[in-house]
Amino acid sequence: MTNTADAVNEEVHMFRDMVLRFLEQEVLPHYDTWEKHHKMPREMWNTLGAAGMLLVDLPEEYGCADTSFDVCQMIQEQMCRLNLHALATGYNIHANIVAPYILNIGNQQQKDRWLPPMATGEVLTAIAMTEPGAGSDLAGMRTSAVKDGDEYILNGSKTFITNGNEADMIIVCAKTDPNAGSKGISLFLVDTSLPGFSTGNPINKIGQHCSDTAELFFANMRIPADALLGEEGKGFVYLMQELPRERLGCAVQAIGHAQGALEITIEYVKERKAFGQTVAQFQNTRFKLAECNTELEMCRALLEKHMDKYQRKEMTVNDAAMLKLAATEMQLTMVNQCLQLFGGYGYTDEYPISRFYRDARVQTIYAGSSEIMKEVIARGILGR
Repeated sequence: MTNTADAVNEEVHMFRDMVLRFLEQEVLPHYDTWEKHHKMPREMWNTLGAAGMLLVDLPEEYGCADTSFDVCQMIQEQMCRLNLHALATGYNIHANIVAPYILNIGNQQQKDRWLPPMATGEVLTAIAMTEPGAGSDLAGMRTSAVKDGDEYILNGSKTFITNGNEADMIIVCAKTDPNAGSKGISLFLVDTSLPGFSTGNPINKIGQHCSDTAELFFANMRIPADALLGEEGKGFVYLMQELPRERLGCAVQAIGHAQGALEITIEYVKERKAFGQTVAQFQNTRFKLAECNTELEMCRALLEKHMDKYQRKEMTVNDAAMLKLAATEMQLTMVNQCLQLFGGYGYTDEYPISRFYRDARVQTIYAGSSEIMKEVIARGILGR
């Protein structure tokens, strides 16, 4: 008899083969061009949907595959292993973050409206927390939503929003009670086709060039009262409830990214020669690779532990902070070490390790910086 773990592993391997074929045929041949032009075609989301790669772990009733949580994470890991980090970041937001918010918090009408077109790629989504003057300090946000009859009037701005320019719907965090601190935050499912919404010029970044990163503006934007996600004033509670999955997803990306960088580095040092021998024959190279592989496997073990805890609904905010801190800092250090082993060639766009290096840098910043992760962990240990 096949046990549950074996069934999940078989399912993951089956999907992995399909995902790799898709990425090799539909993404890799075009990705360098997308990076050069700092833009991924909007149609790629429809293609992902047609391939059954969006919202894979959501119920069939919404047109999804109803597969395991492991499959969703595997897709992100493989994207990053293949050096497609900008795609993985947008995917993480749409399929791994926004979709669970709606599934776990939304009412039936909201689920029926948004989840099916999200699964096909017809609707692309984003989540808007960060503001020009409020990053990790969510209680300091200034975007407001004022109730007016059967509508809310939304005013304010957001920045560094992944998928923001192309998004058809955005989960927006706004203050509904400016005097209640974190207890005055609410979440809204904002249809970007409504009047009063606009975006700024795309934000150019040092890495993940074809990732859509935007500034958002809300100017007396009227949204229907039924756009409220969950209950008014409980936005901060919902954010704390869903952040562990977001940070787990970041750790998955970091580990996939590190794995991909290590693989191409091993291949390079076995072929590149210096002083009459391959670079792989130098003790320094061998020791550096041994250190990288060990750190990677330690983080992978931590990831597997916390993925299991997440699926048992036992993963805490503190767990997620430790996992994200460990995995993203490991990735940053490791990709730097790998680039060093390429020598001067590593500093050129001709070799893919340079993109691994550029794209790795943001991982210790977004979804909560390493410094914020340390603060969360310290509070968990010491109390406030």
